[in-house]
Amino acid sequence: MTTLTPVLTANWDRADSFTLQGYGEYSAAKKALGMEPDAIIKAVKDSGLRGRGGAGFPTGMKWGFIPQGDGKAHYLVVNADESEPGTCKDIPLMMANPHSLVEGVIITAYAIRANQAFIYVRGEVLHVIRRVQAAVREAYEKGYLGTDIFGSGYDLELVVHSGAGAYICGEETALLDSLEGYRGQPRLKPPFPAVAGLYACPTVINNVESVASVPSIVANGADWFASMGTEKSKGFGIFSLSGHVTRPGQYEAPLGITLRELLDMAGGVREGHRLKFWTPGGSSTPIFTDEHLDVPLDFESVGAKGSMLGTRALQIFDETTCVVRAVLRWTEFYAHESCGKCTPCREGTYWLKQVLRRLEKGQGSEEDLGTITDIADNILGRSFCALGDGATSPIHSSVKHFRDEYLKHFEIGGCPFDRAASTVWGASA
Repeated sequence: MTTLTPVLTANWDRADSFTLQGYGEYSAAKKALGMEPDAIIKAVKDSGLRGRGGAGFPTGMKWGFIPQGDGKAHYLVVNADESEPGTCKDIPLMMANPHSLVEGVIITAYAIRANQAFIYVRGEVLHVIRRVQAAVREAYEKGYLGTDIFGSGYDLELVVHSGAGAYICGEETALLDSLEGYRGQPRLKPPFPAVAGLYACPTVINNVESVASVPSIVANGADWFASMGTEKSKGFGIFSLSGHVTRPGQYEAPLGITLRELLDMAGGVREGHRLKFWTPGGSSTPIFTDEHLDVPLDFESVGAKGSMLGTRALQIFDETTCVVRAVLRWTEFYAHESCGKCTPCREGTYWLKQVLRRLEKGQGSEEDLGTITDIADNILGRSFCALGDGATSPIHSSVKHFRDEYLKHFEIGGCPFDRAASTVWGASA
């Protein structure tokens, strides 16, 4: 039985966890600033830390892409624009433990030789923005930010930037455009941000959880971090359980834990019901069913079964849920949030929404299943960024696993499910 490994969540039960007093004295940052920057990059590479924002790219390798001695300013940008349906780990992390992020920013910026860093926070979460701003203010007052940090001669300015609430700004280059004051739309790559990112200068863009994990690696060593997880997916991560689960919330555990184990910790699916389908990494990852309960939740194992680990947003749905309606709601979200820059995503998500609405009302036909999969095929791999690809995941996987449920809708001329029964306040049996 895999056990929880509270590191980032270790002090969440403290009333003052979000304060400097509740967090500590930035001992990892002090240690890091006494090291050579390249030694920090090597430690993060050796730890096996992979990006916790969804793609899982090796963090230390990304840092190593930054050209040195180029005479240009270097920037660190933290992607805190968490908005994937079902994803809810970075927001509570910044609320309960913002200083782990600020300390991670100091270490990361020092390692990549950056003297300016930004934390780009989603604009709707004003309470989180205020919490992070308060932590940054405390760090400045203590001398952990600004000039000559810890007497090392290293200077760092950190800005908390409020976004305007666009899902597309979770895509790293759209985030950069937004940060520069433009409309958030993805850029053509190459050049990649490591060469020409913010203000056309070398830039590292990392997720909140990725950066917040760095202090523990510096403090405890790369081997300590690498001792957890699996061979290729090292360390721990926050798994977010939501939906039809008895005790929803954040469960910090080694990568490779299974949903069956996590459900045991969370009290199982709500009483009187059984698991029907779930997402391993948010709504943009292909859905799994109860057949996948024992798939290790690491990048390789989930990928081998046809989905993606993503942000570890485990949305749990029991047998009262209509798959067609759930996929329609996700598709409506992607159609609304498409930035419109490229034709496959702009037009494709619109038509997916229209056809799914007809199917959900029982007004479709079996030919419509071929239509939505054909539209999804023309979006996948052809859109400007991953938003279009993500929008196709629920389409393909739901038709694959629940084709009969789609057919049932137009066979009876409507949805066979009671909508109230699937709500959290619905009948327990």
